[in-house]
Amino acid sequence: MLALRLARGAHPLVLLRRLMVAAASAGVGFLLLCTLSYAVAGPHPSDPALLRLAWCLAPLAATVQFAVAVARTDPGARPRQGLSAVGLGPVRLTALAAASTAVSCTLGSMVALLFFLHLRGDLTGMPFDGDAAELLAAGQPLPLGAVLLLLALVPVVGAGAAALALRPRRSVWGEGIDDDEPEPAFEAPPGGLPWGVALTAVGAAVEAYAGRGTGGGGGTPAGVLAGWTLTAVGLAMAGPGIAHVCGRVLQSLHPGAVRLLAGRALMDDARRIGRPLGVVSAVVSALIAASALAGERPQPFGPLTGLGAALVVACTVAALLTSALEAKHARATTREGLLDLGAPAGLLRATAALRAVVLLLVFAPITWAVAELAALPLRR
Repeated sequence: MLALRLARGAHPLVLLRRLMVAAASAGVGFLLLCTLSYAVAGPHPSDPALLRLAWCLAPLAATVQFAVAVARTDPGARPRQGLSAVGLGPVRLTALAAASTAVSCTLGSMVALLFFLHLRGDLTGMPFDGDAAELLAAGQPLPLGAVLLLLALVPVVGAGAAALALRPRRSVWGEGIDDDEPEPAFEAPPGGLPWGVALTAVGAAVEAYAGRGTGGGGGTPAGVLAGWTLTAVGLAMAGPGIAHVCGRVLQSLHPGAVRLLAGRALMDDARRIGRPLGVVSAVVSALIAASALAGERPQPFGPLTGLGAALVVACTVAALLTSALEAKHARATTREGLLDLGAPAGLLRATAALRAVVLLLVFAPITWAVAELAALPLRR
């Protein structure tokens, strides 16, 4: 109930972000229900339903990432002085953020169910009744347990991921640490860059093997999907390290004020924006590879391919923008302090522009290289 009351009195932009999470959850729920209807329609030896379900994991992961990013920027989940006295300590606020995430995702799952039943012809009295009855296996009954399980997947996973990401940190003495307390300044991410590079290389090798195993037929969808997943995880792991290295290089060799501020801001925000940048890089590289192969072969999963790809792109870009907003809010105190010391506003704008340009110049070639590696075995 407290989560619902806070949602009702939240800022319009906060409500908009929660509605976007609900919309993404609705898209994933609809994909899962379409996969279930495809499975109950009958056996499909050439295109197993399990493979289509595996394709739904990419939009699910992107939606969960976006939901966690929205939960991190939720003002209702931020610790404030005096809240512990009324029973809203760090643990309770974490539970509240998880509950808000579950509410948004549950709303999306309900919308997905209603839209699915409407297109299937089970709900009447509205336009487009039963327009997709044949595609959604309207003549076959759906198992209720499977429907509930699939629709509960996004709320449960999203709430669990939000609780895990926002859990109160503990010091070496076992005492809770307030989330407003700053972390050690410019701490380098612990070993993620080499592991990320290794996983990216393994993902490219898996895609190459899958493409060669079919004799130039474009690779099995399972192998391509597994390789891209490893590549995406590798880039997400390497992203914070890459951003940290960019910040360190930027402020080397006797930097001026702009380079010094931009470099230290990049190092400070490496953990916050590096992972979403890596995920966006993986998604864009997949789009580049897919566009290079457009027209050579049909979509592997029919209409589900386009819908799932649109969800992945929208959620990853939205998660990146939300993480950038979180980083901006985290630097608000520093920005105010610099302005109080007499720093011109143009200096701060130049610093922000330099950070964006450096990240673009570094991640763009990485994205292009990964895209070429992904598309090369599929062209043979």
